[in-house]
Amino acid sequence: MRENDMLEKDEIFSKVLRAGRRTYFFDVRATKADDYYITITESKKFTEEDGSYHFKKHKIYLYKEDFTAFSEILGELTDYVLEHKGEEVISERHQKDFKREFNTETNEESSTSEKNFTDIDFDDI
Repeated sequence: MRENDMLEKDEIFSKVLRAGRRTYFFDVRATKADDYYITITESKKFTEEDGSYHFKKHKIYLYKEDFTAFSEILGELTDYVLEHKGEEVISERHQKDFKREFNTETNEESSTSEKNFTDIDFDDI
C-alpha cells in the first residue's frame, strides 16, 4: 500500500455536506507522527446519456500551519460575496426562468414583426 493510502486511513473526525450533485467531505486525519491535518474533498456526480454515472473528486490538504491564513481568507471571500450578491442563490432554475422569459419576449417581438411582414413573390416586382 502506498504511503498516501496509509495516511488516508487515519481518519479522526468527519463532516459531510451534500449540495445537489456535489458532496463535500471534511475530514480530520492523522499523520504518522500523530499530528492532525484536514482534507476537503469535493465529489461531483456526472450522469452519462445511457444512465450510467461516475464521480470526479478533487481534494485539498490543509495543514495546521496554514489554518489561520486559510480561515481568514475564506472568511474574507465569503463576506465579500454575501455583501455584493446577498444570500439569495441564483440557481440553474432561476437561469432557466430568465431564459424562458427572454425567449417568450423575443418570440412575441418576432411574431409581431412577422404579422407586419408582407410576403412578396419575385414575379410581383
